[in-house]
Amino acid sequence: MEKISTEVYKKIDNDLYNADGDIWWKPDTVLNLLKTSVNPCRVGYLNTVLTRLTINPEGMTALEVGSGGGILTEEICKLGFKTTGIEPSENSRNTAINHAKQSGLNIKYDQGFAENLPYPDQSFDCVVCCDVLEHVMDLPKVISEISRVLKPNGLFFYDTLNRTFVSKLVAIKIWQEWKRWAFMPPNLHNWDMFIKPEELKTLLAKNNLDWKEHRGSSPNVSIPTMLNYLRKRAKGVWTFAELGENFILVESNDMNILYMGYAVKK
Repeated sequence: MEKISTEVYKKIDNDLYNADGDIWWKPDTVLNLLKTSVNPCRVGYLNTVLTRLTINPEGMTALEVGSGGGILTEEICKLGFKTTGIEPSENSRNTAINHAKQSGLNIKYDQGFAENLPYPDQSFDCVVCCDVLEHVMDLPKVISEISRVLKPNGLFFYDTLNRTFVSKLVAIKIWQEWKRWAFMPPNLHNWDMFIKPEELKTLLAKNNLDWKEHRGSSPNVSIPTMLNYLRKRAKGVWTFAELGENFILVESNDMNILYMGYAVKK
């Protein structure tokens, strides 16, 4: 997989993350769904892998690449990692800093880009990169940088969107474009930037990262029920907070839309 062209990259709206105010932690905002609908699956998977590998994260160093407002970063910190987050958006970074202080969490937040991580080689025991890989312009460079800052035997956890017919229908058309159900901003994702699992495995192998597994993450309800829930939100019957209470992602064997996985630095 190569660097994305400028024409393709311009089709996504990463400026969303530069919006004024707290767009992350307020319950009735779309990005707070990362906390309510997505984090339980992501963090549960991360915890499962750490337990399976008999790794105690207490005192280990972790970096979240693309930390946004800190919604996942704080969960990583609570697992026991000495945690750093890096985020290109100054507004999102400031939100994360303020919320960590309010929560009494010792997290270091830096401003920077995934393509050029400002850390020495072999700085971290673990790197986490979720809901980010499908947003970057130079994916090969990002994977190269993540490998560079990982220590030998360090863990790389990630999730992203698969480039399939199903993901175009669900993640683009239903979740973003068709107003009857859409709950995401219309240009948040671009299907051409989605990543097939085999493409990611190839990039990992090229960058001294030993791929271990992929797992799907899927809605906890049937497609008709999901559409009913999204329609309630679109009509104003439900708030984003109520949607997040009922619509969550769960670990599954289905990788047609979303998948997560991990690799180990050789």
